[in-house]
Amino acid sequence: MTERIPGEAGAEPEEHRSSSLIRQSEFRAMWAAFAQSVLGDQLARVALSLLVFERTESAGWTAATYALTSLPALLSGVLLTGLADRFPRRSVMIGCDLVRAVLVGLMALPSMPLPLLAGLLVLAQLAEAPFGASQGALMPAVLGERLYERGQRAIMITHQTGQLIGFALGGVIVVWLGSHLALGLNALTFLISATLIRLGVKSRPLDREAGAAPKRMHTQVGKAAALIWSDPRLRSLVALGWLAGFIVLPEGLAAPFAEEAGAGAASVGLLLAAHPAGMVLGAALLGRPGFDAERRRRLLGPLAVGANLPLVVYWAGPGVGLALLVLLVSGICSAYQVTAGATFVLLTPPDQRGQTLGLARSGLTAMQGIGVAGGGLVAELTDSSARTIGIAGLVGTLCAVLVAVSWSRARGTSAGTIPLSA
Repeated sequence: MTERIPGEAGAEPEEHRSSSLIRQSEFRAMWAAFAQSVLGDQLARVALSLLVFERTESAGWTAATYALTSLPALLSGVLLTGLADRFPRRSVMIGCDLVRAVLVGLMALPSMPLPLLAGLLVLAQLAEAPFGASQGALMPAVLGERLYERGQRAIMITHQTGQLIGFALGGVIVVWLGSHLALGLNALTFLISATLIRLGVKSRPLDREAGAAPKRMHTQVGKAAALIWSDPRLRSLVALGWLAGFIVLPEGLAAPFAEEAGAGAASVGLLLAAHPAGMVLGAALLGRPGFDAERRRRLLGPLAVGANLPLVVYWAGPGVGLALLVLLVSGICSAYQVTAGATFVLLTPPDQRGQTLGLARSGLTAMQGIGVAGGGLVAELTDSSARTIGIAGLVGTLCAVLVAVSWSRARGTSAGTIPLSA
């Protein structure tokens, strides 16, 4: 017999659940903490970009500073997410928020030199990965298996909506408040987040066998990597997630593509917003009662192909209007990432969820960075951003087909050593 994934055929249908997210007080606290932090982070990214450009008048330094808002998470995703399996996860989340509140508060000081500002930014971003791993690992315990994916979908919609609001209003708000005050507001959001989690989320012991000693960091990383590699389902789910390395390229090349298409600078914001808008719409569609957990998992492969295939249209050099439609369709299909991520967590033993999730997310960050960097190099060689995105769409589609076949086969196998209870 094959081992059933939570929510597959035979489980209670989602539409017949007696509880909902809104009734879960702990989830409400976690959601509120996350939502206002996302908005604060968007303001901080815009504020840092403007602050650095004002002081240096250098596009290169401004881009490098923006990159520092995400690159440190790659390192901490490997080295620090194990904290979520060594200490109570609520405590790790609160600690990360307090650390970031102090560091970002220092960054808000008007007299802060740029080198020190960059150093504080790196330290603050290092705390993001263990916070995210702790949140992801704690969520199944808060919501249970049946509501977990719905909760992750709500978190994703909140994140993408926050990005859309940030793209639309971030610059205006930062100009109105000033860069330093905007950074101070971001520091305040971390304090609010810590308070909400402290007051609204129960303290839970670690999912560790009685008498078991905490594992060393290198042991945690090695066991997490071995766990992913040994289970074909986990390998396939990680690969499904890492396909984002192809899908992210239109975002990295939005500005040069807009110029190549003969559009104005205003179109860049629309191009950046189209994919997140599609993901919000796709998540809402997949969350409808007709799409139960088993059906969503069956659709992972086709949707992964659908997220990449539309990008091939770029090969023909489309105008901005058609490109927006392509990105919207790609974003709708990309909502499969919610189901893939939720299934990955539920298939991971509770005492290894933090480190394992951290490794998967670090790989995703790396693949996105490689995708954008590699795409930039190809665009330089071909002298065409549109053609480069089209090539990425073609290669991504071929990879997605292979991964889809792998996932389809893996779902029919049994990996009986992995417990599925949250």
